[in-house]
Amino acid sequence: MKGIPQGRYTKEFREEAVKMVLEGGMSLPEAARRLSLPPSTLGNWIKANKAGKLKDIGKNYRPLTEIELELAKVKKELAEVKMEREILKKAAAYFAKE
Repeated sequence: MKGIPQGRYTKEFREEAVKMVLEGGMSLPEAARRLSLPPSTLGNWIKANKAGKLKDIGKNYRPLTEIELELAKVKKELAEVKMEREILKKAAAYFAKE
């Protein structure tokens, strides 16, 4: 199951995410959960910010458009629904035997 493509966040998004933790008083795991980010990614951004290298992260990637982000989310949701459907089919077949 594929998630959102990695390493394609805007510079502004990274800066705001770091501010949520450093200036907003929010814990790293809570901020990561609210932003749908892996905590390790946000932690790396915070370390890079403290080293003054946050602007260098991701400059080789183009940012994802809103359509690409939405498509990735929909594909992930579709994969989950298909998996749930297969589980339900197997459960129904099992209980039909009894």
